[in-house]
Amino acid sequence: MIIRRAIGACPRAVARSSPRPLRRFLSSTAESIESSAQNSLKQLPSIHALLNADGDQFVPAVDPETHGTVASATDNVAEQYYLFKQQEQRLKTLGSDIAPHYKPHTLLTHPPSPADVTLELLLASEAHQGHVTSIWNPANARYIHGIRQGVHIISLEVTAAHLRRSAKVVQEVCRRGGMVLFVGTRDGQDRAVARAAELAKGYHLFERWIPGSITNGQQILGRCKTKVVNELDEEVPGFDEQLYDRPVLRPDLVVCLNPLENYVLLHECALNNIPTIGVIDTNADPTWVTYPIPANDDSLRCIQVIAGVLGRAGEAGQKQRLAAAAKGNITYRPAKGLVMPEAEEGEAVTIESKSNSGRPRRDDGAAEPSVNKDIRDTDELAEKLDEVNNHEDHRVRGGRDLKASA
Repeated sequence: MIIRRAIGACPRAVARSSPRPLRRFLSSTAESIESSAQNSLKQLPSIHALLNADGDQFVPAVDPETHGTVASATDNVAEQYYLFKQQEQRLKTLGSDIAPHYKPHTLLTHPPSPADVTLELLLASEAHQGHVTSIWNPANARYIHGIRQGVHIISLEVTAAHLRRSAKVVQEVCRRGGMVLFVGTRDGQDRAVARAAELAKGYHLFERWIPGSITNGQQILGRCKTKVVNELDEEVPGFDEQLYDRPVLRPDLVVCLNPLENYVLLHECALNNIPTIGVIDTNADPTWVTYPIPANDDSLRCIQVIAGVLGRAGEAGQKQRLAAAAKGNITYRPAKGLVMPEAEEGEAVTIESKSNSGRPRRDDGAAEPSVNKDIRDTDELAEKLDEVNNHEDHRVRGGRDLKASA
């Protein structure tokens, strides 16, 4: 209380005596700063001269932790590298060599060709594994090698033979300009199916098959766009109006990698005389497809091998077709009913093409690519088959399937 009263009683005396020392302190601080700045300016020329004189000299850096220079660090690295080389010389003969190992992506990026099909490749892809003996189909008895621990073992020799035969079929269909459809609707088969269709310049399906896409294709696929191409696969414009009324395209060959889930597709192909290739396991019926390939349809690696081989075969057939077209030979059946848009009156013009392609051919004697003799024979055979198919089928009468009778 005494101190507070004393301070409160003489506030004016404190306020009057305080400004003078503060002014003296500020003036002294400003004078010291000014003098230090002048000294720095006086030393600046000497610093510049020293830097110019010692600029080319190397000053070794010092590590703050180990207090070592660059030279000592370099010696340490060289010593460690020398010790590493000594250990490498001692231990290089130990361990195993893992250079030839399995790379899953190679079956998609570089699929095997039909000439690369070996029993070792099929064995590594587990193509020999079948199902248990309790669910087998007796029609596969000729493809089964034996039984091991209650599981059927598929003969790889039969698998290799049937795979090579199917590859020849795909190659010939592609050489003749046919349309190949690859189907695989199981999980994981989409990449293999798309890659095979890309190689063979065909089409692929890895989702659910829409029933009636072949038997009732005009209603389901009638709005799909089609085009006309020449023998070199170059699009020929001007046929949009003519293609509007034409029937939808149908595949000339269907490759099904899982026939059990696509029985409707195989049945539609059988009704329309479309050949099929399928991977047949021990629990499937080989009579569902035209060219069965006995193998394990549950192994994704086996499916990739089979799809890659068939894709490579289709690629070889396409190369043969394009090479023949470059020489002026047409290896496919020409389409009928197409007229060149710029044709003059009185001049008949037809288009030779495959099922979705065309090439102009004039009747006035102009030079056009020649058609092979085997194609003409094929046309005659196709006409005879059409005449036979126009009659009532021996399996169907009145739209109903005949039952087996004595």
